[in-house]
Amino acid sequence: MKLKQTIPFLLTSVFVFIACQKKMPREIKLSHDLNKNFNLDNNDNFSPDDQWLVYDTRTDEGGIGGCKTIEKINVETGKTIVLYKTKNATQYGPGVGAASFSPVENKVVFIHGLQNYTAQRPYAQWRRTGMIVDESNPNVPIFMDARDVTFPYTPGALRGGTHRHEWSGDGKWIGFTYNDAVMEALEEKTGEHWNLRTIGVAHDLHGVKVDHDHAGGNIDGAWFSVLVVKVVPNPKPGSDEIFHAADDSWVGTQGYQKKNGTRQRARAFLGTVRNERGEEVKELYVVDIPEKIDIPGEYGPLQGTQTSFPMPPKGTVQRRLTFTAKTEYPGCSGIVRSSPDGTRIAYLAMDDKGIQQVFFMSPMGGQPVQITHHKRPVQSGVRWNPDGTKICYLWDNSIVICDVTHGKGYGKFRKLTPRSNDELTNLVWSHNGKIIAFNRTVKSNDGISKQIYLLRL
Repeated sequence: MKLKQTIPFLLTSVFVFIACQKKMPREIKLSHDLNKNFNLDNNDNFSPDDQWLVYDTRTDEGGIGGCKTIEKINVETGKTIVLYKTKNATQYGPGVGAASFSPVENKVVFIHGLQNYTAQRPYAQWRRTGMIVDESNPNVPIFMDARDVTFPYTPGALRGGTHRHEWSGDGKWIGFTYNDAVMEALEEKTGEHWNLRTIGVAHDLHGVKVDHDHAGGNIDGAWFSVLVVKVVPNPKPGSDEIFHAADDSWVGTQGYQKKNGTRQRARAFLGTVRNERGEEVKELYVVDIPEKIDIPGEYGPLQGTQTSFPMPPKGTVQRRLTFTAKTEYPGCSGIVRSSPDGTRIAYLAMDDKGIQQVFFMSPMGGQPVQITHHKRPVQSGVRWNPDGTKICYLWDNSIVICDVTHGKGYGKFRKLTPRSNDELTNLVWSHNGKIIAFNRTVKSNDGISKQIYLLRL
């Protein structure tokens, strides 16, 4: 290229670069203690007034089992407050983690391991429960889900461990993933794969009392809990049966609107089927949840038996939404997230070129809609802004915002951060839509820590 041609080219490039930089919001480092992790863990971390972010302090080595505190940090000042600290913490438990704020009250729910941990019986997926801390009474922790692992079991209580707790829009329900201790013991005994992950919900209907055992594995709960997704150890190839359910979230802040105009409470999730060749494929599902969850359904008792899971309540309907198993690039991925109005469920899947993209699907079913058309894979599930007009996600090691309003700008995206060599994770959007918080790994002389950063939009 000749000099006369080079100068205008360079000037144009500089102007484009400056223009792009102006479009990018300033990245603010909120946490500064490099001796601990500030782990957002893909939860709903903003307080109802958007002034605080809740997080856990687990280490990569100790995980949740070795985590001692649930804390919050002020988004204006960076001040940190310990909301809950475990007693007698060891590498074996009890362990806390994966915290979420209620959207309507200053209450936080998180995982709490069992107090009867030992080196031989440490924190595990089937040995934990959900705990709520009300900031108006912080010294009185509330066990959300009752736990009863001694036969006969108790309706409204579960028999294992809940995880990734998510409040509903009105704060009266909490959804979660679940592993069952009774079925895990059956797997140990028989060798058949019974330790299956599935999905449940808890409702502030009323508390549940259980018989307390000498081992200390049974716990009273303040909420009524049930499983809502049916899993089986050996799904029939080519069927809609699933043996694993996870990556779930509520559909809409108030459910979705049915054809008759009524609102339906539901959770969307990924269920693992087996295709006709017996291969595992994750597909998008939705489960409709009745308002009354204390009535047993067709499959068996709410509390389960010694050889079966707790079963979904009457009126629960589990539906498959995607059918990728026979396509060239089968499977769905990412934590699925619904638009606030409940009309669209976002998930990740391969396009016809084999590149992972964002897709939308109606909770009523139908054809999926491809939203992104990147030349490289989308790297995370999406988060929605409060009015459902935009989504954000990770792509090209950057945080990206994408317009999803119907009209001229539909599907257009722009980067909010430049390409990074650090790991970016755990995006969360504030209730007022003005802040995106996320984790960035930071290197120091003492190693690597997970810190909280903000983008003010």
